[in-house]
Amino acid sequence: MMSVGSLRRNRLVQEEFSIWPGFVDVFATLIIVMLFALMIFVVTQFYLSDALSGSERNVQSLRTKIQEVSQLLGLEQKKSQDLHQSLLLTSDQLKTLQQAKAALEASLGQEQIAHQSANVQLAALQQELSELNQQLQKISEAFQLSESTKEQQKIEIADLGKKLNDALATKVKELEKYRSEFFGKLKDVLGERSDIRIVGDRFVFSSEVLFGSGAAVLEKKGQEKLNGLAKSLKIIAKEMPADLNWVLRVDGHTDDLPIHTDKFDSNWELSTARALAVVKYLEKQGIPAKHLAAAGFGQYHPLEAGSTDNARAKNRRIELKLDQG
Repeated sequence: MMSVGSLRRNRLVQEEFSIWPGFVDVFATLIIVMLFALMIFVVTQFYLSDALSGSERNVQSLRTKIQEVSQLLGLEQKKSQDLHQSLLLTSDQLKTLQQAKAALEASLGQEQIAHQSANVQLAALQQELSELNQQLQKISEAFQLSESTKEQQKIEIADLGKKLNDALATKVKELEKYRSEFFGKLKDVLGERSDIRIVGDRFVFSSEVLFGSGAAVLEKKGQEKLNGLAKSLKIIAKEMPADLNWVLRVDGHTDDLPIHTDKFDSNWELSTARALAVVKYLEKQGIPAKHLAAAGFGQYHPLEAGSTDNARAKNRRIELKLDQG
């Protein structure tokens, strides 16, 4: 027979064996629960991570949209400012148009008054135009009547012109005849001299024959030469017809050497004074003043170009020309 102690030990062993499977079940269950919880945690983390990524993308998208909205807001503000400026400008233009409208209305009132006045003036002008047309008709009729007379007058004028030209040609021929005769007699009186010569239609005296250097007072020998000239001219003048208008022109010329003295400021003054001295002396000899003329040309019309002594001597001269008055 088994003792009481053995029975207790067997019971304890049996209890231990009976507890262990339950513990294993509990532990297995616990492990399964933990695995399930872990799986749930992993899945939850996955979904949370995906949700977080989606949130970040949404945040970034929102930031982008916020930036776009900010830009649009800035554009709208700019448009608002532009619209405000445009509104101010339009307001100013409206004021200007209102002022212009007021001025136009006032002007229209004045235009109406002016239009009425213009109608009155137009009627007066039309009346004047009618009167002018009548006068023009009368003038046209008178003009037509005078055309025949005008043609006749043209013929007479042409005939008178021809006669005048013929008369002038005759006078020129007469003057040429007496000029040739005068030069011929003067040449006989003066003789053949190198300091007195004929150049074209002019009788040329060297200044040294009549005047001293730089002077405009006739010397004794110059007066003797002019005496013969005056005598010949008076003889020819008596033969000239009374209606032949003639003049003896006396021209003074100098060389190109400048002069500046108390009496003569330039060669113009010297040449003019010499021409006047000859004219006054001829007047004293009985030549009528109306047939005498004097002019000074200074150094500006030389007979011979150059600055040699010979050229300057030829350019210092008194020229006499019998010409029409």
